[in-house]
Amino acid sequence: MPERTVAVASRTGLHARPAKLFVQEAARLGVPVQIRVDGRRPVPATSMLGVLSLGAVQGTMVTLSAEGDGAAEALDALAALLSRDLDE
Repeated sequence: MPERTVAVASRTGLHARPAKLFVQEAARLGVPVQIRVDGRRPVPATSMLGVLSLGAVQGTMVTLSAEGDGAAEALDALAALLSRDLDE
């Protein structure tokens, strides 16, 4: 199962607008992706409540994982998204 680990770049972390943009992109990609913070259970990347429940602030390292066709490409796209400040 491919994985990517990336630091959350948004000033507000994965809250409000950044979380919404991340969840929307995960849904658009159509590949089942999970996101987790070390020590916590993974949640579906398409679940707004799940993503918010991670409590990821700026600089938090999150790990994305996916399976199936297009998994690596989906992870690359989502990791690139999280590495940008989505508050701008």
